[in-house]
Amino acid sequence: MNHFEFRKVGTVFVVALMAAISMGLAQEKQKMTVEWLYGSEAEEISSFPRYEWLENGTAIYLDSRKPAVERTFEILDPQSGKRTAVLDMAKALKDLQKYLGKKDTPAILPWPDSFDAGARRAIYTLGGDIYLLDMATSQFVRVTDTEPAEIGATFSPDGEKIAYVRDHDVYVYNLPRKTERPITANGSETLWNGRLTFMYGEDVFNGQVVGLWWSPDSEALAYIQTDVSDVTEFWYYDIKPFNPRVIKQRYPLVGEKIEPVRIAVCELSSGKSTWAECTGKPDEYIVHVDWLPDSQRLAVQALNRDQDVLDLYLVDRGSGRAAPILRETDPAWVNCSDDLYFLSDGKHFIWGSERDGYKHLYLYALDGKLLNQITKGNWAVRGPFQTGYWNGRALVAIEEKNQWLYFTGLEKSSKERHLYKIRFDGSGMQRLTKEGGFHSVTCSPDGRFYFDQYSNASTLPSLTLFRNDGTLLKKLAEPRSDALAKFDVRYPEFLTVAADDGFSLPAQILKPKDFDPKKKYPVIIYHYGGPSAPTVLNDWQAFTLFNQILLDKGYLVFTVDNRSSTAISKKLENTILHQMVGPNELKDLLAGVRWLKSQEYVDPERVGIWGWSYGGCYTLMAMTRSNEFKAGIAVAPVTDQRFHEPKWAEFAMKRPKDTFEDWEAVSLLHQAKDLHGRLMIVHGTYDDNVRVQNTWAFVDELIRAGKNFDMMIYPMRKHGIADGPARINLFNKMVEFWTRNL
Repeated sequence: MNHFEFRKVGTVFVVALMAAISMGLAQEKQKMTVEWLYGSEAEEISSFPRYEWLENGTAIYLDSRKPAVERTFEILDPQSGKRTAVLDMAKALKDLQKYLGKKDTPAILPWPDSFDAGARRAIYTLGGDIYLLDMATSQFVRVTDTEPAEIGATFSPDGEKIAYVRDHDVYVYNLPRKTERPITANGSETLWNGRLTFMYGEDVFNGQVVGLWWSPDSEALAYIQTDVSDVTEFWYYDIKPFNPRVIKQRYPLVGEKIEPVRIAVCELSSGKSTWAECTGKPDEYIVHVDWLPDSQRLAVQALNRDQDVLDLYLVDRGSGRAAPILRETDPAWVNCSDDLYFLSDGKHFIWGSERDGYKHLYLYALDGKLLNQITKGNWAVRGPFQTGYWNGRALVAIEEKNQWLYFTGLEKSSKERHLYKIRFDGSGMQRLTKEGGFHSVTCSPDGRFYFDQYSNASTLPSLTLFRNDGTLLKKLAEPRSDALAKFDVRYPEFLTVAADDGFSLPAQILKPKDFDPKKKYPVIIYHYGGPSAPTVLNDWQAFTLFNQILLDKGYLVFTVDNRSSTAISKKLENTILHQMVGPNELKDLLAGVRWLKSQEYVDPERVGIWGWSYGGCYTLMAMTRSNEFKAGIAVAPVTDQRFHEPKWAEFAMKRPKDTFEDWEAVSLLHQAKDLHGRLMIVHGTYDDNVRVQNTWAFVDELIRAGKNFDMMIYPMRKHGIADGPARINLFNKMVEFWTRNL
């Protein structure tokens, strides 16, 4: 962050400066382009510092906003706000060249795979091998040199060991001894040790690639074992080389066998693995693994196939015996939660539950006895970004000595996230964040300080350091709004729209700068709609800048959240039970569309809709089950939930053998013949999340029905179609499509 100090200057200079500013203000604003959005200048605007709290209460910090020649890792002392460089970046990069060569050495070191507890050392996986960086000497040491790649490298808590996975087996490297030891030796193409399948990585463990958990004493390692022998294998065909390679993925389909998993604890002193008795059952998910502070027990959460019963077990490290402690049930489904915290007294734990219809925190004795509900009310405790099947972490810190608990939640507004503190007995609750908007908070281990990554709908993200009482200590990264000054950026107006039954649906609308209420404007609706995944939020949103291009071309941009997507409560989520991408969601959307078309400034004959993933499903549903839209764009849609994997699709729909008619009723394939308006459907051929089979099947039905449509296929792109050239091509195609059809 640059700081400017203004001093008294001569009168002539002041006059000249004011004249220059006036001329600048008078200049015509530039039009935003897709090329600019995915260029270097926009990338600079979105760059943000990386940081991580350390066990000693300081933080490791990498300021990506600094020029590359000045960028390095720093230790931030929250008490003073001082940042001290701990690495000679240039020296480290030069040292790395002896292993990788000048051509393959990166221009700047990225964030590593793992830091040790004091950030004295860092692990990098480069070219499939593990390298250890010593911060003090700025030198690298090669840890592995093997043809198969290592994945998921992580330090033990004492920093003396590294655990990782290679070729479906788990290994531990002892740094002082410089020795590698296999923890498992039976890994194969069908038996995976440590490595997570796509379903477990995507929908259970939040994007992780391995399931490895170090005990706090660093003497034991828990790991996951997965049997994929009965799981469907899906093939992706590359475009290279001339005889294309084939990529294989284990991906169970709805209703099929899911991969059974077991959790083991390996004692490093003996190499013996002990299996947790509560794992390995067919048709059950293991959704969370946590060590207790004493290192002698492991907390394991198991979820049944229908996902409406979750059991919490305490597993003895030595014997594997599992004691059931708590059972969570829900008439629809139980959302997985990261809000489990064992107190250091060895007698209590905090638990997150939606049992009263809202996510709240509860205090339990270690034997499973409920002591008291901590948070209460018609609002939810909630982390910054979550989805229906995974509730993330709202509990950000615990001050055990003074019995204060810090969490983020929706008490002020469902469109915002704020930090609160409350005592264990539920008294003294207060909100610590003041500015309206979105606060993503991470606390120091002792709970004394926190980083607040903040934005609102008209303000780019900033980073600020606070004391735990809400006292501002230091602004670390200001919003980079100056970079947008050359554009006339417009921001959303928030409103609510009444659903058919009177429920207030959150909505927002963007209007062009020269908006004239007497004119009739075409409208583009952007929608996602997934359970507890709102798009109407008072934060800086992903498509804010792309929307400026649409505004400049004379469109209004509108968004409305169906009630199940608002994240307000589990009660609202449960309205999609047995009808995901179904009538209740559509009813709310159409209520928003009817309100929109009733506005005098809207041309009711020129309304379009688009969405990605769940939003792509929503677009197809809206265009086949209503006549309200002239055009639409569906990116990477699931066209029949039976093409998807069970953890996601079955949580609301349950298994097809039990609810066949429900699955048939929501299949978009049956509705393709009823398509109204012009459709563009988009997919990447290497989408390992929503497989391109979804698009092929829907397109085939459109052809059978004699429906005309547009299609964009992106070779070897995954779900995000994320590389710059593909994004530029896609979003320019979208603008062109709207111009042609609206």
